[in-house]
This record gives sequence, structure tokens and C-alpha cells, in this order.
Amino acid sequence: MEPKVNYVLVGSFVALLGASILAGILWLGKSDYRGSYDRYVAYMKESVAGLSVNSTVKYRGVDVGRVKDIALNSDNPKEVLLTMDIVRGTPIKTDTVAVLETQGLTGLATINLTGGSKEAPSLQAEDGQAYPVIKTGPSLFVRLDEAVSRLLAEEGLAQLLVDLDTAVKGVGKVLDEENRTLLKRTITDLADVAQTVAAHKVQIEQSLDGAARSADNLVKLTASLNAQVPTVLAGINKSVATLGTATDELARTSKTMGTVVNEARPELQQFSRRTLPETGLLVTELRQLTSTLTRVARELEREPSSLVFGRKTPPRGPGE
Repeated sequence: MEPKVNYVLVGSFVALLGASILAGILWLGKSDYRGSYDRYVAYMKESVAGLSVNSTVKYRGVDVGRVKDIALNSDNPKEVLLTMDIVRGTPIKTDTVAVLETQGLTGLATINLTGGSKEAPSLQAEDGQAYPVIKTGPSLFVRLDEAVSRLLAEEGLAQLLVDLDTAVKGVGKVLDEENRTLLKRTITDLADVAQTVAAHKVQIEQSLDGAARSADNLVKLTASLNAQVPTVLAGINKSVATLGTATDELARTSKTMGTVVNEARPELQQFSRRTLPETGLLVTELRQLTSTLTRVARELEREPSSLVFGRKTPPRGPGE
């Protein structure tokens, strides 16, 4: 008796297995599912040896896509046209640069995207372009090759030889007989100085000890001054305060005197106009009175009796 076969179950299993295999193939191949990837192109001006289809595209070292096609540029055979699928949302900007990088000793190459400043606009396809074009830069090997080429260029090598010859001649001039003699003499003088220093080692040590003691004394003096300065400053501040008080008093006194002078100004003007002239006349009369009294006093000294009997008549002369 033959066993019954459940064809529905077998068919479901085969369909599920086929779908799983198809999904695995699509995942491994990174298919052109346009809902997840954006396509870009780049024109390489150097050899892309080691780069193959499905090689990794990295953005600052992070896997962001795959190389989908490698071909020569039909318009310029010196360029290689790279077609790349990059995960949608990757910040590809107008200043983003694609550089070919070799992975260690294996020789496998990848595309590394660098640059892409925050301020730069997103890269878009221009008129006549099927896809946006990413700028390219020289790889490390190309930069090294250019540097070595410039170094080994005929003019550069000749200049290098000329510089080496000039340097050798300069060294020869520096190390001629006269300079060697001077160098020996300098070394001899240095040896003499060292011997002199060694001979006066005791005096030098004593001088250093004296300098150390002087420094200690200076520190003590500074500490003493630091201790006395606050007291001196307090006295100065007190004197300044007293001087300020005296200045204020003097200012108030000056103000008061000014007020008194202003108030007494009419009386002073009257005194200078009327009283001073009368005082001058009085002084003149007093001087005259004083002169008269002086003469009277002299007369009385000569003739005291004239105060009682009056002044004597002078005697008459002969023939009067």
C-alpha cells in the first residue's frame, strides 16, 4: 500500500525554500533595488588594478555600497568609468571625493569617499548626465609616484647634486687648517678655564655660601618689612585722614571769611572813601601838633621860668 503524499505541504515547502534562496542571492549580490540604493558614477584617471565588480564602497571607512560596473570611458580612454550603488541617505555632497585605496598586502582595492562638508549642497545629476558624478582624487601610490618623480627629475637631481657639492665645500672651508688651529686653541683655553675653576673651588664655594647667606638675610629683611609695612601704612592713612580733615576745616574757614568779606564790603568801601582821607588829615594835624609840643618842650628845658614869667625880651644891642 503506497503512503499518501500531501502535495500542498510539499508545494508550500518548495515555494518557501525557493523564496529563501532568492532572498539570499539578492542579499549577497546587493541587487539594484532602487528603493534602497542611489546610483553614482566616477571617472578614475589612474589604474584601478585590484578593483572588481562588487568591491566595497566606503564613506570614511564605513561600508555604504558596492561597485556595480567598471569600464573605460568611451569619450576619454585615459579614464576609467566606475558605476557605484550607494545606500540612500548617505551624505554625498558636491565636495565629496572618491579615492582608490588598496587593502594591505592582498592587493584588493576599495573606493573610499572623503570630504563632504556640512555646508555643501547634496550632489545632483547635471544636465546631460544620467547619474550624479562624484569627483575623484589621486590614491596614495599615485601621490608617492609623483613625489618620487619630481625628486628624481633631471633638474631636481642636478640641483640636489649642486647643493651637496656646495655643502661639501662649505664643510671643507669650515675645517681648514686655520679653523682647526683656532678650534684647538679654543679647546686649550676651555681646559685652562676648567683648571682655574678647579683651583679656586674653595673660594667659589665660599662665595656661593656668602650669596646664600645674603639671600637668607634678604628674605628675613623682607619678612621684617612685610611685618612693619602695615603699621606704617596705618599711620600714613591716619595722617592722610587728619590732613583731609584739616583741609576741609580750612576750606570751611576760607568760605566763612569770604562770606564775611562779602558782607563787610560796603562798610569797607565807605571806610576807604571817607574815613581814610579824614584819617590822613588827622595824622597831618597830629604831626604838626607834635612838632609844636616838641618846640615848647625844648623852650621849657632852656627857660623853665618862661612858663610863669613869660618869654624874656631879648636885650637891645648897642645904639638901639
